Amino acid sequence: MKAVRFHEYGEIDVLRVEEVERPVPGPGQVLVEVRAAGIQPGEVMIRKGARHERRPAAFPSGQGSDLAGVVVEIGAQVRGFAVGDEVLGFTHGRASHAEFVVVDDVNVVSLPKELPWDVAGSLYVAGTTAYATVFAVDPGPSDTVVVSGAAGGVGSLAVQLARRRGATVTGLASERNHAWLKDRGVVPVEYGEGAAERIRQAAGGNVDTFGDGYVDLAVESGVRPERINTIRGWPAAARVGARTYGEGSAACAVVLGELARLAARGELEVPIARTYPLERVRDAFRELERGHTHGKIVLRP
Repeated sequence: MKAVRFHEYGEIDVLRVEEVERPVPGPGQVLVEVRAAGIQPGEVMIRKGARHERRPAAFPSGQGSDLAGVVVEIGAQVRGFAVGDEVLGFTHGRASHAEFVVVDDVNVVSLPKELPWDVAGSLYVAGTTAYATVFAVDPGPSDTVVVSGAAGGVGSLAVQLARRRGATVTGLASERNHAWLKDRGVVPVEYGEGAAERIRQAAGGNVDTFGDGYVDLAVESGVRPERINTIRGWPAAARVGARTYGEGSAACAVVLGELARLAARGELEVPIARTYPLERVRDAFRELERGHTHGKIVLRP
């Protein structure tokens, strides 16, 4: 089968699509033929070696967590799934950017019929991270929530989940994404000089989904640390006592299944910026690394 591999830390050019052995599912595992798999900013950091101390790579390394596809083989003791089932799920083995991937049966859920492959295959990391960030600050109808990166993969979902809680939501995003935010009941705020003052005028609480500096800004604006969450500013969070709930705080099939049902019913929109064939994985990451992408970028093996 074909799979994405890199043999050393580096820039995009270390990524290769190689022929590798097709994996075999063990007990409690299923083999999924991948139809769609999202890509993540965190995978960039891992590939560059920026997270070597926390998440070292073993070379040659694969990549990819999100996935959606069709079960083509099952191992012993698998319950609830059969060959031919359409599923979405996740792997912690850095392996979903491939034509086939072995997944523990507890990490997949049935694909709702109404859910497109691209959405299903990009829902896990962004969806569970957004779910965790909103859960961390527990907003209600009397709260104002500020989401940085509000049109990105995580932020676009976080603003919707916070709105479902009844909160007033302010979204920090590029001007080209303001119309999308307004259509979903979010007050847009432009990036750049003066953004801090614009945020202060609009916000009383904070969900910091992405970006350095916003933890300190929230504290300076009078937000209590327990109402601040960041998925990137870990040193600042440790210094002030803010929360750092991310994907790992909601990494389970139960949450993924709930998000999938919301998306299938049209109650949660998962924007898809663009799809690429697996062979163009470098192009996909070039687009991701340019930043300010509206929604998810997806590989189609």
